[in-house]
Amino acid sequence: MQLVEVEVMRLGLDHSSNSYVVILQEKGGARLLPIWIGQAEAESIVIEMNKLKRERPLTHDLCKNLIISMGGTLRRVHITRVENRTFYAELHIARSTGALTVDARPSDSIAIALRFAAPIFAQESLLTALLLDDLQEAEPIVDGGEEMNGEQLKRYLENLRPEDFGKFHP
Repeated sequence: MQLVEVEVMRLGLDHSSNSYVVILQEKGGARLLPIWIGQAEAESIVIEMNKLKRERPLTHDLCKNLIISMGGTLRRVHITRVENRTFYAELHIARSTGALTVDARPSDSIAIALRFAAPIFAQESLLTALLLDDLQEAEPIVDGGEEMNGEQLKRYLENLRPEDFGKFHP
C-alpha cells in the first residue's frame, strides 16, 4: 500500500447532498481527496483548526484524553480505502507496551489527528488528479489565524456553498 501524506485544505457544506466535505491535499503537491463527513465531525475539525476552547471536552477531545491517559500517543492516521462510497481509516497509536492500530472513520481520525498534530496519510490511489486551480476561487476555509465564537462558527458553516470548495460530487 503506497501512502501519501495529506493535510486539511478546505472544509465546506455540499448543498447538493446537504453534507459537509473535508478536502485533503497532498502535502507539497496538488492532488486532492474529498471526503463527505457529518456535521458534528465538521464542527469538531473547525473548532480544532481555530483552537477554540470549550468548557467541556468534545468527543474528539475525549478520545485524545483517553489515548494519553492510557499511556499512548497518536503517531499517524492512515486513510486506507473506499468501498461502496464509504471511506476507511486507521489510528496508529504508540504505547510503551507496543503499537496499536484502531479502525476508525476518516472524519473522526482527522479530528483526532489535528488535536495531536499527527500526520495524516492517504492511500495514493484515492487521490484525484484534479488541479488546485479548480479551487482558486474558493475562499480560504478556517486557517487558524482568526478565532470564532460558537455563533460565528455556526453561521460560517451554514453559509458555505458548493462553489466554496470546487467541482466535487459525492
